[in-house]
Amino acid sequence: MREVLSLREKQKLTFMEKIKETIEVAREKDPAAKGAINILVNTPGIHAIMFHRVAHSLYNRKHFFIARLISQISRFLTGIEIHPGAQIGRRFFIDHGMGVVIGETAEIGDDVMLFHQVTLGGTGKDKGKRHPTVENNVIISAGVKVLGPIVIGENSKIGANAVVLHDIPKNATAVGIPAKVVRLNGEKVEH
Repeated sequence: MREVLSLREKQKLTFMEKIKETIEVAREKDPAAKGAINILVNTPGIHAIMFHRVAHSLYNRKHFFIARLISQISRFLTGIEIHPGAQIGRRFFIDHGMGVVIGETAEIGDDVMLFHQVTLGGTGKDKGKRHPTVENNVIISAGVKVLGPIVIGENSKIGANAVVLHDIPKNATAVGIPAKVVRLNGEKVEH
């Protein structure tokens, strides 16, 4: 079981420790991952996350232009678009990342996994907080669209190609268009 670190301890991780942690997450979550060098060179999700960490740091220091430039270079190189304002926790992993989009006010907890073509986007109707909050230990499958300032509760799973427009409680599995909870706390939910 992973230790829960305080905010201060999280900030103390060196760049090399963060890279090592990212490689370990790739080994754990991607059965095709073979060796540290292979993972570092051939995993675009890791590249996008490393670019994001740099861009986000600059964004927080109000260097908006250079932060956005780095995010656009990352998008060009990886096919993954993460706005530098997005807040991303530890051990985040993007598998087969092509087409992933993460908006400016999105918040992603620890140990979250996304697959290709996931959008954490806005609806165009909201001001301020416009993008989703994804809590810890969430898995979001390929093609999912999570739209608006909604919350995906911890330990939840979202099935492939779902369109999520409302909050999903913790410990839930949601599928469909629009997404509906089909399991909650391990029990099947009848509609």
